Amino acid sequence: MAAKKKQEKTTTRKGKKLRDGLVMDQITDVAGGIHGTIGKRGSPRLDFPARSLSNVVYDEKQGYFEIGKQKIERTLTYNTVKTFAQTLRFMALSKELVERNDFATKRDAYYQSKNWGEARFDEQTESDAVMDDVEALFSTYNVSREELRFYPEEHGGAVAGELVVIDADPETGTEIEIDCTKFGSGAYSIPSSVEHLRFRTDAKFILAIETGGVFQRLNYHKYWNKAKCILVELSGVPTRATRRFIRRLSEHRGKPFLPVYAFTDCDPYAFANIYRTLKVGSGNAAHISRFFCVPQATFLGVTPQDIIDHKLMDATHKLQDVDIKRAKDALKNDPFFQMQPKWQKAVKQQLSMGVRAEQQAFAKWDLNYVMDKYLPQKLKNPKSFLP
Repeated sequence: MAAKKKQEKTTTRKGKKLRDGLVMDQITDVAGGIHGTIGKRGSPRLDFPARSLSNVVYDEKQGYFEIGKQKIERTLTYNTVKTFAQTLRFMALSKELVERNDFATKRDAYYQSKNWGEARFDEQTESDAVMDDVEALFSTYNVSREELRFYPEEHGGAVAGELVVIDADPETGTEIEIDCTKFGSGAYSIPSSVEHLRFRTDAKFILAIETGGVFQRLNYHKYWNKAKCILVELSGVPTRATRRFIRRLSEHRGKPFLPVYAFTDCDPYAFANIYRTLKVGSGNAAHISRFFCVPQATFLGVTPQDIIDHKLMDATHKLQDVDIKRAKDALKNDPFFQMQPKWQKAVKQQLSMGVRAEQQAFAKWDLNYVMDKYLPQKLKNPKSFLP
């Protein structure tokens, strides 16, 4: 067992080093192409994928949103010279960060630009936009923003349950094992970058929970021990780190993947933003879906039918205009919902009922009703979950 763990650790380090080398090669190749074009008196250009829902393709077999073929071309001209220079400076900064085994947040990068002379940014919104362009550019080479060493400001959600996370000291490389059952009334917090993590678990499934309140209750009562599962708090639309963590955890042993069950409120935002983003990605970030979405996720609840089955009508709230608009937009324009008859039926059912319900609505019956009644009943038939 010790020899196997040592081999896994060595393989992980070699894989990370190899991946870093490939990232630097891609940066060098793009920059070299621009340099070569300038040397030939040509007009260098960069082609970015158009990031919008209209340029998104959803293939159910693939399991996530993919960016389409529409491109936005940026050619070096008098009007674009500053943005072009800023893009190249970002690429140079990325290469430097990979070489130093360091990282920068969006805020760090903005202030770093103050040392770039005429290429500096006046506002962080400008810096963020160019960073997004760089991410989109290199996504076409199968490189994520985190691999470019630009980390998000926010960390991931909380984790509790039957899981050991194997991390490493960033300076020494010393292996650190983190037992997610040993945090008392607290929980493990997902770091901003999770590519280096390894996992050990005998859990039967991952329960991805929208709200902190329900996560805290299930963790407090150690539901993860009773159900032999891993709890992950989404805190609304899950961050990049949370989605990537769930994806890697689910797939870490290979097929069959560890099941992922999403448990959210019953409202159009939970369906079309939180769950849809977790499972297939979003329109303006389809270029990174292959890294961050969780195609194997299914929707446990809360569903409109649950409101009826559990007699929660008097614990609901009326749909607001924004809810109705979001639901109708999902049915009309969202490629995921358009290809899912079961979801179309559920959304139409909610519109006809005219109400939404929160996860905590089950407290009408008992504070622990979710843990003692709702989840056990649902988990008896995972095949009935919405896709």
